[in-house]
Amino acid sequence: MASAAAKPQSRSRTGAKGQETAARVRKAALKRFAVNGYAAVSMREIAADVGVQPGALYNHFPTKQDILKDLLLAHMSELLAAWDAAAFPVDMDPLERFVRFHIRYHLERADEVFISYMELRNLEPDNFETVETERRRYEGILTEILEKGSQQDRYSLREPRVTTRAIIAMLTAIPSWYREGGRLSRQDIEEIYLDLARKAVAPEK
Repeated sequence: MASAAAKPQSRSRTGAKGQETAARVRKAALKRFAVNGYAAVSMREIAADVGVQPGALYNHFPTKQDILKDLLLAHMSELLAAWDAAAFPVDMDPLERFVRFHIRYHLERADEVFISYMELRNLEPDNFETVETERRRYEGILTEILEKGSQQDRYSLREPRVTTRAIIAMLTAIPSWYREGGRLSRQDIEEIYLDLARKAVAPEK
């Protein structure tokens, strides 16, 4: 009886260890892809960083492509969840809310941002479409904000989706050049980019 009772515990420990290893694989791959680029990284290098034999990686990710897809989908899932949980004053302008959220979230995740945009080209077609579906969900949040604002004459738009992509591209570029300790603080950056976003959709006078 004791032996039978021990088996679930053993499986539980094995499952927890597997999850821990998979998390380490993701972390190592993220850093490698951000520094060297997806195409230049091998599964053997990722395994060495994790401290396991290359064959052990295949228990978690059959291919390097699977790791990339997992990282990009995780980034989008966490981004959407963070937006849903974000706390801002209820009377804050929706565009301001989006701009401040996007900047704050992405400045904390420079590596994730880098590979999420630069490595899309390395996704196989089916994987690309899966990730793009999640990206369009996020873009849809801003598009809806802009469309509602346009209907209320607060914003002036020609093409809401094009404007959405232009604003998001502008905001997403910040982690690629911003460095702590420079002349401008994060708050300065928020205010500057919020002003730019507002001007991009300001009603014509």
